[in-house]
Amino acid sequence: MKKIQYAVVAALIVVAASCNFTEEIHLQEDGSGKLSINFDGSEMMDMAGDELTKTNEEPIDSIISFKDFLEEKKDSIAQLPKEEQEKLKKLEPFNMRMVMDPEKKLMMFDLFSEFKNVNEVNDAFTAFQDASSIGGKANPQQGQMKPAEQPTEVNYTFKKNKFTRTAKIVDQELFEQQLDSLQGAEMFLSGSTYTLKYHFPKKIKSTTAEEATFSQDGKTLIYEVNFLDLMKNPSVLDLEVELEK
Repeated sequence: MKKIQYAVVAALIVVAASCNFTEEIHLQEDGSGKLSINFDGSEMMDMAGDELTKTNEEPIDSIISFKDFLEEKKDSIAQLPKEEQEKLKKLEPFNMRMVMDPEKKLMMFDLFSEFKNVNEVNDAFTAFQDASSIGGKANPQQGQMKPAEQPTEVNYTFKKNKFTRTAKIVDQELFEQQLDSLQGAEMFLSGSTYTLKYHFPKKIKSTTAEEATFSQDGKTLIYEVNFLDLMKNPSVLDLEVELEK
């Protein structure tokens, strides 16, 4: 993995404040499917104008396999506390595609995985943050890598034609610290969004997300919220979807 790739991932947390996320799930009838968290920073790149083209950075379009990455770093990982090893293990099913082209004003990150059951990839956004966190510390000379602590977690279920997404705060003190850190960036964050885009195997009968929109065939739900609102209240994206029999 090139050093420039580490730099791009390390910068992700910094630039994420001004951009948009899409959490997309393709769900099959047997509960299997695909999940991705997509981060689009192209608008920020465009706002930066010609300054970025002066950096002489080469365009990047590459994919990181975290299974291979964790195997490569297994000796370092073995020295971490068991709890941190388990957090890193959760990244194993994921791959991350990174695209960055200053000339074309493109910046995109896509963390994706296939699953046999949607609860296998619970809390995908935390996985996205952890992937960004360890990516910036992947150079052994920078010290031991470990995933960042996250104050919330998200769980997905799909049983008997019902899909749920629920979030909860698991560390109140850390959550309050996160809120404090947002105070100086509220104006900057106000235009950012987080969008759910869920594709189901059957038509949607009902949902608790009253402001959601639907595809013409009735099988796709799209639900967008302000990113700042989500950071302040993780349960703003809690929902239940019931499918037709």
